[in-house]
Amino acid sequence: MKKRISIILVTGLLTWSCSNNKEQSNMNNPFFQTWDTPFQVPPFDKIRTEHYIPAFEEGIRQQKQEIEDIVNNNEAPSFENTIEALEYSGELLYKVSSVFFNLNECLNSEEMTQIAEIVIPKTTRHSDDISLNAALFNRIKTVYNQKESAGLNKEQLRLLEETYKGFVRGGGNVPESQQKRFREINERLSSLTHQYGNNVLAATNEYQLVVDDAARLAGLTPDQLFAASTAANANEETKGKWVFTIHLPSMEPFLQNCRDRELRKELWTAYSTRCTSGEFDNSAIIDEIVNLRMEKAKILGFASHADYVLDNCMAKTPEAVNDLLTKVWNPALAKAKEEAAEYKKMIQEEGNNFELMPYDWRYYSEKLRKEKYDLNDEIIRPYFSLKGVKEGIWSVCEKLYGITFVENKNIPVYTDGVEAFEVKDGENVIAVLYMDYHPRESKRSGAWMTNFREQSVSSDGQNIIPVVSLVMNFTTPSGDKPSLLNFDETETFFHEFGHGLHSILSKCHYRSLSGTNVSRDFVELPSQIMENWASDKEVMKMYAKHYDTGEIIPDELIQKIEAASTYGQGFINTELLAASFLDMDYHTLTRPASGNPPQFEEQAMAKIKLIPEIIPRYRSTYFQHIFSGGYSSGYYSYTWAAVLDSDAFEAFKEKGIFDKEVADSFRKNILEKGNTEEPMKLYLDFRGKEPSIEPILRNRGLLHPSFE
Repeated sequence: MKKRISIILVTGLLTWSCSNNKEQSNMNNPFFQTWDTPFQVPPFDKIRTEHYIPAFEEGIRQQKQEIEDIVNNNEAPSFENTIEALEYSGELLYKVSSVFFNLNECLNSEEMTQIAEIVIPKTTRHSDDISLNAALFNRIKTVYNQKESAGLNKEQLRLLEETYKGFVRGGGNVPESQQKRFREINERLSSLTHQYGNNVLAATNEYQLVVDDAARLAGLTPDQLFAASTAANANEETKGKWVFTIHLPSMEPFLQNCRDRELRKELWTAYSTRCTSGEFDNSAIIDEIVNLRMEKAKILGFASHADYVLDNCMAKTPEAVNDLLTKVWNPALAKAKEEAAEYKKMIQEEGNNFELMPYDWRYYSEKLRKEKYDLNDEIIRPYFSLKGVKEGIWSVCEKLYGITFVENKNIPVYTDGVEAFEVKDGENVIAVLYMDYHPRESKRSGAWMTNFREQSVSSDGQNIIPVVSLVMNFTTPSGDKPSLLNFDETETFFHEFGHGLHSILSKCHYRSLSGTNVSRDFVELPSQIMENWASDKEVMKMYAKHYDTGEIIPDELIQKIEAASTYGQGFINTELLAASFLDMDYHTLTRPASGNPPQFEEQAMAKIKLIPEIIPRYRSTYFQHIFSGGYSSGYYSYTWAAVLDSDAFEAFKEKGIFDKEVADSFRKNILEKGNTEEPMKLYLDFRGKEPSIEPILRNRGLLHPSFE
């Protein structure tokens, strides 16, 4: 159950906003001031929770006035007085939203949650007021209909087309008789998706596996035991015991190494059944979200929510998505079945007669990996310290794009442990970069890149540099050891940095087109291509050094990592694709959902013949990407973009992974361009041809003769 809003708090906040001292209070509100921080980054040390609601309210009021000024302009609609004027409106609202919603994800609190419950409906209604403003849309249509004779440059024309399309997709053509319902749907969806995410965060934080018998932890490494003991000793009730959680840095190594099957089952069950019952149950929320999305799509003239979403993506149709997923699914499932057979054989050879279950998979996968390749996380981790990987990424960025990273301790950060850097191209600072590395209860799980400010050119012609943030949940330091990453975490770091580069290197005029503001199935290209450098031998020699001795990673270990690179790809791809199919099944519905997410999920997995030893990477009740994270009908994009990135990296391999000409082309045609042209046009400008699916299948060890 979601925590109730404190009546005292809410009343106090609203009274504060409306008090006689409002004018004086606003003078002390950082959001109403010009920030005198380095590069005008948010003054986190001065921002208080009581500043948010007044800033949201004033931001909404200001943009409403700006919209009225556009609508009431007596001059004929033009690109400058309508499209550009709209683009540059709402600066205060953008300013407060960027800070609040980012911190709500990584520095959450009961008070932040309460504020979100107030401002989300307000901002949703405000957005609808703009999208459904008939007079404003008529001016936009007038400019759009004259686009051929308006003398616009490429980026101006793209902004016009995207603005027009955005208003159509936002309800600009919805009949007046349906607008009330359209607004109700949007407001309800914004509240439901927020509640869904809060439930997942609360359920994840609530669970602990407490073990008081060391004998039951056989198989765990000393470092893992130390981390669990440290977590236990932080609480008087668990002191002297061992605590494990369902946050991935704790759960993954436990499932890989703990020999006690019952404990693995207990932890896995808690993870895989999150939010299926009790006070954080998301089941009813899922049905309502799915049904409201379907209803909204039909109001907009689409057969399903997936049709609506994909119409604005590279894939265009659900059929194209399912066709791609199936091409990878068939060889991936075949590989997963081979892997399952190997693990079942191991179980029998141990003299056991139990069936292979999902909570056994990681244990036997890790065990077989050690046997086949003499390789495990504990051999790898000492060479992949967080500091070393970070410096390796910087070296790659400097070699590819000539940019450097300099820490600036004068830049305010939002909490302890966050680091701030100037990103420099020569002598010019082109971005500010925050990095937030480790888990905490106030941070949602996963890893992501976001912006506190996006790159653009202001209305008076000044270039505005981006303020980028990379948020991760990497393994925390243990005792006198620094944070040591496994190779999955290392690739995640490279991945998120790729997203960061998309924003850092943006060279666009308009904020709504810059950086990562591209279609969902194109945005993963810059991130996923960066992963290729993480595993390259030449690059590993640059950054993978033993945290204690400084020894460069030996060739023998690199060879083992390379040999094992396609190990487990049946499981990895199958769980990913299963989640993608589940997403599509929910969002291609044309009739109301059944009211039973577990049953729906079971039917969806039966349809693709998923083996029972594997579940989707995310089950319905904690699938935040699609129910609270903006990836609805878009989880396929990781596979779609993998086709692009595998093909694109071939261009680097053909001429050398640090070839200046290829790197310059990727920077110029992909990273700098944002959404200023159609994604496939940008890709063709870089690659010179359409992408092939063969590289991804080859890279993942899925080029089975049956599927070539």
